[in-house]
Amino acid sequence: QVQLVESGGGLVQAGGSLRLSCAASGRTFSGMNMAWFRQAPGKERDFVAGIFRSGGRTSYGAFVKGRFTISRDNAKNTAYLQLNSLKPEDTAVYFCAADRSGSGVRTGVVAYEYWGQGTQVTVSS
Repeated sequence: QVQLVESGGGLVQAGGSLRLSCAASGRTFSGMNMAWFRQAPGKERDFVAGIFRSGGRTSYGAFVKGRFTISRDNAKNTAYLQLNSLKPEDTAVYFCAADRSGSGVRTGVVAYEYWGQGTQVTVSS
């Protein structure tokens, strides 16, 4: 089993920044691809960003447009998502997810076996 715990969400004004963290335990972190998804009320859960287990490859949702950066520290068993230039439409619950398949970074919800409880990000206008 893998436990994922997100932190770092909060309320921020438009144009501001937040850094989300995802602490993992229970399985070799460096063997898993990690990703962030988000879900706004009444909407589907969308892929935000993903990172390969070694950290060498990343992928982003089209709406990110250079504003967000995913990273990981395998020594600390932690993944991060830096959110910059935030917009009100970025308001959502952000979820961390882990994929132990060993394949490339995948963008579908069903590809990820393990999920955190989510952290709320609210961007005011």
